[in-house]
Amino acid sequence: MPLPVPAGFPTLFVRREAFEKNALTRVEIDARFNLTDAEFRVEAGLIAIGPLPSDDMIIPLIEYLENKGLTYFDDFFELSGNWPEWLRVVAVAS
Repeated sequence: MPLPVPAGFPTLFVRREAFEKNALTRVEIDARFNLTDAEFRVEAGLIAIGPLPSDDMIIPLIEYLENKGLTYFDDFFELSGNWPEWLRVVAVAS
């Protein structure tokens, strides 16, 4: 099932395989970045972290994932949320 991506706020997508391979846990990410249930969603092979409440969270989250061994673009990617409200964006892992 596709994950909806809301406009106006950034969302970071992580390949579930890379997340698990690098022994990341939701508990650790939730604690470190103070995320709510709605800001960490999983569907099949894709994890959506966001919508993040602030653009200021993007760089620390990217640095955290890279320090854990994930590679930007190959293992995770961020969408800025910079599109109009009338456009519906959804994400699905292939």
